[in-house]
Amino acid sequence: MIDPVALARDLIRRPSVTPADAGAMDIVEASLAEGGFRCRRMRFGDIENLYARRGTVGPNLCFAGHTDVVPPGDVGAWARDPFSGEVAEGELHGRGAADMKSAVAAFIAAAARARQIPGSISMLITGDEEGEAEYGTKAVVTQLAAEGETIDHCLVGEPTSVFRLGDMIKIGRRGSLNAEITVRGVQGHVAYPDRAANPTPTLVRFLSAVQARRLDEGFTGFQASNLEVTSIDIGNLATNVIPAEARARLNIRFNPSHTGAGLAAWLKSEAEAAGVGFRGEVRLTPRISGEAFLTEPGDFTALVARVVAAETGVEPELSTSGGTSDARFIRALCPVVEFGLVGQTMHKIDERASVADIEALTRVYERLIADYFATFSG
Repeated sequence: MIDPVALARDLIRRPSVTPADAGAMDIVEASLAEGGFRCRRMRFGDIENLYARRGTVGPNLCFAGHTDVVPPGDVGAWARDPFSGEVAEGELHGRGAADMKSAVAAFIAAAARARQIPGSISMLITGDEEGEAEYGTKAVVTQLAAEGETIDHCLVGEPTSVFRLGDMIKIGRRGSLNAEITVRGVQGHVAYPDRAANPTPTLVRFLSAVQARRLDEGFTGFQASNLEVTSIDIGNLATNVIPAEARARLNIRFNPSHTGAGLAAWLKSEAEAAGVGFRGEVRLTPRISGEAFLTEPGDFTALVARVVAAETGVEPELSTSGGTSDARFIRALCPVVEFGLVGQTMHKIDERASVADIEALTRVYERLIADYFATFSG
């Protein structure tokens, strides 16, 4: 039997800060191979990924997650070494304990306990969820689709629980668009503005225009879309110099009222309008990191909710809140939901997870496997 807490501890001890793997995927592969999975390493760019499958017939239930983590920040501010994997006072400590090495360990342990199934179990594990996400799940999904690999349903182990294990399941996510605007003018002396072209008023006009628009009033099952300016940079330290360049960055989190392409086109039109009459250059560069999606409530979402309630004693809320996840890529293959540990400490100093919760999460996944094949296999 695989101990999920011990396996999570071993994974935490690998400092796999994106894009580094630090041997984390080797641990995953060895554990899955021990459980009878055929493992396939899929490296794209500098990123280590793994797709493993046990079984050759459908239905194919996939568990998806990531072994990469965000940087620990100020290591001196941690009560314990962020990569020690120390267990103390009923909690597993370290970067990735909540997000989401413990869930990966729970996947593997649960699958190892489910030895006889009328179908297939697969694992899609990436090392690029916390980074640019170009060479991780997105690339693996594209490759699997091209090869005709069939995945019928997927559960992503992100830390969806809010205050107590089982209180929330994610059935969708808002989309995300990042944009950078650069306004280039002509530097000059503030006393001679006719000899210069100040980029700042143009940038301010653009930012004022995009912030003035209320994107929507919300969408069924989703909160309202929001636009946030995340950076403004002119870099001018002098008081008597008109700057040559002004830049800003923004992010839009959007519900299905919009598409990334539609929002990008709107931003570009506002940038053009702001630059009318300006003797310089205005350039806007959008990057769509994911579209909004919803897994419509149905047999699979109901099954996951029933299993979670049965094992945790909590009736889960079906939610679309929060940031993005790799579910936005997997949804191209199959219906996908997310369920995992309490996320209160993810990305924080002293990240940790309850040992009891890790063990309970493993039981949830184990029961999900059993009930899934009882429900969906022919």
